[in-house]
Amino acid sequence: MRLVVQRVNKASVSVGSKLVGEIKKGLFVLVGIRKEDTEKVALELADKLVKLRIMSDRKGKMNLTVSEMNAEFLVVSQFTLLGDATGGNRPSFIQAAEPEFANKIYNLFINELKKTGTQVSTGQFGEYMNINCELDGPVTILINSKE
Repeated sequence: MRLVVQRVNKASVSVGSKLVGEIKKGLFVLVGIRKEDTEKVALELADKLVKLRIMSDRKGKMNLTVSEMNAEFLVVSQFTLLGDATGGNRPSFIQAAEPEFANKIYNLFINELKKTGTQVSTGQFGEYMNINCELDGPVTILINSKE
């Protein structure tokens, strides 16, 4: 799995003209799922994300988790995170999981986040989405299950 985690003041996702997910202060998370990812990987990365201390404390230091800030997650699947353009100008997506498997892992990841009691909003798997984000910082962290 590959996560792109961005700290935001607000973020929203729409499919066509329909709003499907939005948050105020929190983390906007793009999720790419590889063919070889497992349920164990999804659970480990969800745990890592919940414990990630990149929210600012009162002194402006990245020291708090989303739950400590009473903030939220907006999670969106994005297979293009696994695009590889090293062999040419058109990315290859052969590392990306097939949609049925990816959706299963994606939902497991989301459900694990929800178990913490933190508010979790999502995009709509497999759909073309319009995303609006107001970055905070900006703070962007990349997390990979595999180097």
